[in-house]
Amino acid sequence: MNTNTTPAKLDTATFGGGCFWCTEAMFAELKGVTSAVSGYSGGTVKNPSYKEVCAGTTGHAEVIQVTYDPTMITFAQLMQVFFLTHDPTTLNRQGNDIGTQYRSVVFYRNEEEKRIAQETIAEVATSGVYSDRIVTTLEPFEVFYKAEDYHQDYFSQNSNQPYCSLVINPKLMKFRKTFESLLK
Repeated sequence: MNTNTTPAKLDTATFGGGCFWCTEAMFAELKGVTSAVSGYSGGTVKNPSYKEVCAGTTGHAEVIQVTYDPTMITFAQLMQVFFLTHDPTTLNRQGNDIGTQYRSVVFYRNEEEKRIAQETIAEVATSGVYSDRIVTTLEPFEVFYKAEDYHQDYFSQNSNQPYCSLVINPKLMKFRKTFESLLK
C-alpha cells in the first residue's frame, strides 16, 4: 500500500448569482466540487442574518462558496457554469428577487481569478448568448459568512416545496443537460 499519496490541494471560489438555493444545487453536482455552501459576502455588517441581508441594508450578496479540486475542474470552467446558470444581464435582480443582495458578482481572491473572470465576461458578452449587456461585478474577496443551517443543501432537503419544484428544478434540469460532461 502506497502511503505517500498527497491529497489534492483544494481551491475556493465565491459567486453571487441571485438566490443561493439555486446556485448551490447546481454547483454541488459538478465533478471536483467538494462543497457548495450558501452564505453572504460583500457587505459591511459582521455575521449578518438572512433577515438583515434580505432587507438590503448590509451590502451583502447571497453567494455560494465553492470548494473544488483544480485538477478536476478549473476556475475557468466554474466561471462558464456561473455565467450560464443565471442571468448576468439584470442589475440587482434574478427573476422575482430584487435588490443588491441578488446581484451578479464574482468575488476574486487573486489577480489570476480576476483575469479569468474578465476574460469570461468578454467571451460571454460577445457569444450572443445574451442580447443585453453583462452587469456582473468583480469584487475582491474579503470575508464569507455561512448562511443559517436551514439554507444549506436547501434543494435536496426541500425538493417538493413549490419554490423548489417550480423554480429550481427546471433550472437544474437545463443545467444537467448543458453541463453533462462536468457532472459527478
